[in-house]
Amino acid sequence: MKALVNFAEGKGNVALKDVPIPEIGPKDILMRVEAVGVCGSDLHMYHDVQGFKVKRPVILGHEFSGVVVDVGKDVRDFKKGERVVSETPSYVCESCIYCRTGQYNLCPDRKGFGVLDDGAMAQYIRTREAIVHHIPSDVSFEKAALTEPACVAYNAVAHHSHIKPGDHVVVFGPGPIGLMCIQIAKLFSPSILTVVGIDKDINRLEMAIKFGADHIINASKEDVVKEIMQQGDGLGPDLVLDAVGNSTTLKQSIEVVRPGGQITKIGWGPEPVGFSLDPLIQKAVKLQGSFSHNYPMWEKVLLLMNKGEIDPLPMAKIYPIDQWESAFKDMDSLLHAKSIILPNS
Repeated sequence: MKALVNFAEGKGNVALKDVPIPEIGPKDILMRVEAVGVCGSDLHMYHDVQGFKVKRPVILGHEFSGVVVDVGKDVRDFKKGERVVSETPSYVCESCIYCRTGQYNLCPDRKGFGVLDDGAMAQYIRTREAIVHHIPSDVSFEKAALTEPACVAYNAVAHHSHIKPGDHVVVFGPGPIGLMCIQIAKLFSPSILTVVGIDKDINRLEMAIKFGADHIINASKEDVVKEIMQQGDGLGPDLVLDAVGNSTTLKQSIEVVRPGGQITKIGWGPEPVGFSLDPLIQKAVKLQGSFSHNYPMWEKVLLLMNKGEIDPLPMAKIYPIDQWESAFKDMDSLLHAKSIILPNS
């Protein structure tokens, strides 16, 4: 089968290769991959600038949907021909306190598709029955492939953040996660929803407006703190969602958040924090991280997509697998927020 493989360390060491179709175990499902999203982590691995451990060679991709083509002998809830979408942890230990309480996204031994195990930028992938979901009738394969970033946003906004109707909300970063945070936050009827980006985000800032943002701020041209503090009652946002991986936006988040407010950090970044965190104490602000997702969140997000209450697809462009380089480069250049690859096209 055709597969997009990150075959060695070093910048640009990704190529389309012919590899064997994976074999499945008793609790596994073999999927024919119909659509797979390109994540920022895939681009980081392509450039070899990722801040996490990678098992190379490895097939890239962890945002995927498809059709069941085979099932293991112990699989009970899925059958051949069904439309399905899979979560991202290829392996969890199933015995630690986090796995036993449904928080397997925090399992210390967790392995992810496309990083430590072969992923979905291939014609077929082996996944586990425990993390597979049926795709609702009104959700396309392409839309279903973006369930994963939608779930990242759902976890950050609906689960970790105590958001209430009428809240003033600010999102730093109009990338795929930031854009989905807009759609999830809009479900809670915020009074003001502002998105912050920079010059190179111009296309994605325009998408932020389409996704429901009330205001956009271009940090390359405007004073972010001043602009935000002029909104609402002048005390700052109730909730700041930081979907950017650097310390600049965290500092700005701390500066603008209202006393007693919340900052939910989603974006990753290796930079040290080079400023005082004392304002967090002075303002009694809650700062929290949000990572990944779990089974109930996937079920809820799929239902929301089926009802048309959230829709990640407008931020994406679709490519056949032979045009994977264009898919990577166009997303890398921020021409659009998301690329989707069709491995069997």
